[in-house]
Amino acid sequence: MTATTDPARGAAPTATRVRAQAVFETLTFLRNGEQLLVSVILPALAMVGLYFTTSPSLGDGRRIDLAVPGVLALCVISAAFTGTAIQTAFDRRYGVLRLLGTTPLGRGGLVLGKTLAVLAVLLVQLAVLGGLGLALGWRPVWSGLPAALVTILLGAWAFVALAMVLAGTLRPEAVLALANLIWVLLLGLGGVLVPPDRMPGALQHLATALPSGALGEGLRAAFVHGSVPWAAWGVLLLWAGLCTALAARLFRWSD
Repeated sequence: MTATTDPARGAAPTATRVRAQAVFETLTFLRNGEQLLVSVILPALAMVGLYFTTSPSLGDGRRIDLAVPGVLALCVISAAFTGTAIQTAFDRRYGVLRLLGTTPLGRGGLVLGKTLAVLAVLLVQLAVLGGLGLALGWRPVWSGLPAALVTILLGAWAFVALAMVLAGTLRPEAVLALANLIWVLLLGLGGVLVPPDRMPGALQHLATALPSGALGEGLRAAFVHGSVPWAAWGVLLLWAGLCTALAARLFRWSD
């Protein structure tokens, strides 16, 4: 009789392993002061600042109703892109990805755990920032909530995929600098807080084509008008598909 060995024998069920990894990833993110600053504190300050000022112009309508969707879009970018890119890049540097990929969790379980962690962080962000918006008088069109949730999920997919492209190809120090720089550029020029149609010529067209602009416009369409942002979904799907393909081809699990 030939003995066989099962490397996963005695391991917890797949769902348990993925859930444990997701909890670990979520707590690691929430305990990181820098990521909390970018993901919660700065978006909250942006919301309050836009509420108490009259510049920049956000368009026609109640200012807080136009500001909150943009801030929620910024939250998606912070969690799905900036935080994910930086954490994954340093995990790759220190061999964490390579090590976990050889455990019963596997590479697929690791990616799924990270994805669930991003969604968990997003829930925290949306609860905190959405609550702040409601306290400031935000009146969303609740019939647009399903469309808003789809927009958030598509935006998270696009930005997680973009994060994986950076984290899997560049040195961690470069990812740290570049991810934060991109966050700042998208904040100011990416159509997140300021709608693309309120930006000058060339920047308007650029912001509309970026996933940040599509995310912001999609959430404004859903929460302000209660409409389905088909065009924004198309842009987000295009970016998500392209970045996913690039990540699958280029991502390196170790230096």
